[in-house]
Amino acid sequence: MRAFDYVSPTSTRQAASLLSPDWGHTEILAGGTDLLALMKEDVVTPKRLVNIKEIKELSGVNATSGLLIGALTTLAEVAENAGVKEKYPALAEAVHEAASPQIRNMATLGGNLCQRPRCWYFRNGLGLIPKDETGKELVEAGDNRYHAILGNSGPAKFVSPSTIVPVLIAYGATLRLEGPKGQREIPLEDFYVIPSTDKEREHKLRPNEILTQIVLSPPKGQKVAHYEIRQKAAFDWPLAVAAVSLDMDGSTVQSARIVMGHVAPIPWIPPEAAAALKGQKVNEDTAKKAADAALANAKPLNQNAYKVQLARVAVKRAILKAAGGAA
Repeated sequence: MRAFDYVSPTSTRQAASLLSPDWGHTEILAGGTDLLALMKEDVVTPKRLVNIKEIKELSGVNATSGLLIGALTTLAEVAENAGVKEKYPALAEAVHEAASPQIRNMATLGGNLCQRPRCWYFRNGLGLIPKDETGKELVEAGDNRYHAILGNSGPAKFVSPSTIVPVLIAYGATLRLEGPKGQREIPLEDFYVIPSTDKEREHKLRPNEILTQIVLSPPKGQKVAHYEIRQKAAFDWPLAVAAVSLDMDGSTVQSARIVMGHVAPIPWIPPEAAAALKGQKVNEDTAKKAADAALANAKPLNQNAYKVQLARVAVKRAILKAAGGAA
């Protein structure tokens, strides 16, 4: 690991002032479960680490009216919070499934939302858009078993890594960010972007900004469910994730939101799938049609066509689970 400066500010404003306006010079240290691994592998080489664990205002869960979660709150604290379990059960389930108990007790929710892609090309130091010495893209011609099947028409082929983000988007979460120019708020679904070069990041967080809070409105009776497909039941990275939110009038869907994870460089929201459910009663047939619509535009690479069916199944089962009221 390369040498670096280490600072521990006690306020968000102070922390933001210690960050560089350019990527690569400074990094934020929260739980450290992702960053330290990247530093050990020499994938990122910051000259300064800004430890934010001393900033008390960034921790805690408030479920009194809606849900306000400090970005420094650990996954375990979110999953075990009584208000989250009662009012946002699909979120509690997704967070509980997100990692092993050891990681959940260290990793923070903000860190989970900002974690870097798990693409093995990126993790081996080849960048977000890996190319060989001739400029040929490595992912398309190489081992792409776990890469994107949607949103992959450009050079970015990695998948958005968080398993928690889809269900947060289904609940309509927004993020609060703070930097030198003050605070701003952004819908979580707009936070992620597909980069076209290695100089870009996969989210809209600026180099000198800090994610401070995750905000959810009070639940309004919508039915939300989360569903993951993995190779093994023990902790593993998912092959496909689906989160579904249904606004129902009796047994009829008034509106729907479907969010897929681990299938595209960003959390993928297929409007065709939501449209297929509107005005329908949820059953095996309508859930299948919506799932088919969600994957209608999939363009698998030469080794990951199997993910299309897995994602289709995840969407169908999440729809049926949401309609059934399952937590």
